[in-house]
Amino acid sequence: MPADENALRRYASPPCSAGEFDPLAVDPQQAIDVARWRRSERIRLRRERDALSPAARHAASAALAQHLHTLLAKRFDAGAGRILSVYWPMKGEPDLRALMAALHAAGVIIALPVVAERAAPLHFRRWSPGARMMRGVWNIPVPADTGETLTPDIVLAPLVGWDGAGYRLGYGGGYFDRTLAALAPRPFAIGVGFSAARLATIFPQPHDIPLDLVVTEAGIADTCAPSRRHSGPA
Repeated sequence: MPADENALRRYASPPCSAGEFDPLAVDPQQAIDVARWRRSERIRLRRERDALSPAARHAASAALAQHLHTLLAKRFDAGAGRILSVYWPMKGEPDLRALMAALHAAGVIIALPVVAERAAPLHFRRWSPGARMMRGVWNIPVPADTGETLTPDIVLAPLVGWDGAGYRLGYGGGYFDRTLAALAPRPFAIGVGFSAARLATIFPQPHDIPLDLVVTEAGIADTCAPSRRHSGPA
C-alpha cells in the first residue's frame, strides 16, 4: 500500500462510541478538558492531512467528488433550482471546485459561505464559474458582495475530524453550528472529509449539532447519526 494511503488510514477509529458520552451534561471542567483535547486533535489531524502528497490528495478529492455527485443526483434530486452550499478549499481540504462547476452547468445554484460578522451565523453568496472573488476572513476567497444572499437546501461542511455519531470537528470557531441552529428550515448537512479523520468520538458538547451524512473518498460513511431525513431535503 502506498505511503500516502497509509496516511489516510493511520488515525481511523471505531464508529459509534459517542453514545457513551452525554452531550447534555454540562460540567465546566469537562468542557475545558474537551476543548484542550480538541485543540490537540486538530493539530494532529491537520498534520496528517498536510502530509499527503499532491497526487494522493487529488485522487482522494476526485473520488469524494464522484460519490457526492452520485449522491446529490440520485438521493437528493439536486438539479435545477436546488441551492447547494459548497466551500472554497483551504488547509489541505478536499478540492471540490470541479464538482461545483459541473453542478452549476447542470442548473444547481451554488453558494459559498461567508463570514459576514465574527461569532455569528454564516451568510451564503451565489457563486458561478468566472465570478468575481474577493478575500474574506482568513484570506479565504469568497464571491464579491453583490447584496444577494441565499438560504441553501443542502450544505457541504468540510471536516477536520468526524465521529461515528455524525459529529464534526471543525476549526474551532463554531460558525457551522451557529449557522445550522439559526437557519429555518435547516438545510441538510453533509460532512465532507477524508475517511482517516474518523474519531471514536469528538466528545459532543451541548452546542454541537450532528451532521445528517458524512461522505469521504471511500463513499457514504456508515455512521449512527440520528439523521432528520435521510431521504433528502424537503
